[in-house]
Amino acid sequence: MDTLALEAKNVGGPDSEKKSAPRPRPKPPKKAKRIVYFEVEILDLKTKEKLLLLDKVEPTSTVLDIKALFHKSNPKWYPARQSLHLDPKSKSLRDEEILQTLPVGTTASFYFSDLGAQVAWGTVFLTECVGPLLMYLMFYFRLPFIYNSKYDFTTSKHWVVHLACMCHSFHYIKRILETLFVHRISHGTMPLRNIFKNCGYYWCFAAWMAYYINHPLYTPAFYGQQQVKTGLYTFLFCQLGNFSTHVVLRNVKTPGSKVKKIPYPTKNPFTWIFALVSCPNYTYELGTWLGFTVMTQCVPVAFFTIVGFVQMTIWAKGKHRGYVKEFRDYPTLRSSIIPFIL
Repeated sequence: MDTLALEAKNVGGPDSEKKSAPRPRPKPPKKAKRIVYFEVEILDLKTKEKLLLLDKVEPTSTVLDIKALFHKSNPKWYPARQSLHLDPKSKSLRDEEILQTLPVGTTASFYFSDLGAQVAWGTVFLTECVGPLLMYLMFYFRLPFIYNSKYDFTTSKHWVVHLACMCHSFHYIKRILETLFVHRISHGTMPLRNIFKNCGYYWCFAAWMAYYINHPLYTPAFYGQQQVKTGLYTFLFCQLGNFSTHVVLRNVKTPGSKVKKIPYPTKNPFTWIFALVSCPNYTYELGTWLGFTVMTQCVPVAFFTIVGFVQMTIWAKGKHRGYVKEFRDYPTLRSSIIPFIL
């Protein structure tokens, strides 16, 4: 018994006699920051009629969040169909803009305009490309009711006609594959009415070109094989360049993000034109159709090239201005579409 008592005393030791140190008092919980909620009213852009009043909108809400709340009250106006403005004459707000960063008070007014029924850009691109591809082949195979009945399902005796068909088909098949696997489209939708305008442009021009190139009375290029080969090499060179620039533009876009970055040349020689041009994809597209014009020596193709050049120049200038405005360090040597000229 004495031994057990001694061992128990030794186990406790002198440390057990010490008073336990006082525990530090827990820090009082931090007071939650007061959130200042916004009150958002949405007015009709034309009539100025109040359409909706949103109460207690969080300051970190984006324009897209506000569109979603508006959609709940008005199901027919889904977010892609809405355009919100701070002022009736101002530009449409971007979906990613945050409410508390906008020049508004805690009571914010947005002006709403209806963009109309929308369709996905991918659908538009595919429709634009599939139509010309099929349209051209109808004339190439000389389906009935196109030319004189004696030429139904006959083939041209000129090898350049078959070469032109292969090039035209290659171009649009390439565009279809790029739409499916390469392009990252920042704008999700476009107005449904535009699909008729865009398709009418591409489909009608394809039919006009195909009618003359595949016509039984078509005459080849004046300078023969040399002219055809020059046009062919130009066409193929620009198609490779166009694809290369599309890959660069894809790589500067993060999936699901609308953040813009400056595209720069890579080790691929076809991308070195980025040092001189903001939109080399349009530059190569112009070269593609110039080559096709030289190869076929066809007036409708030349006219299509001119119209396309005018439209692409408008697009390129707009994108160039956007780059210069958004990036202070944007390369000053770059032009819009043609180096040192335009």
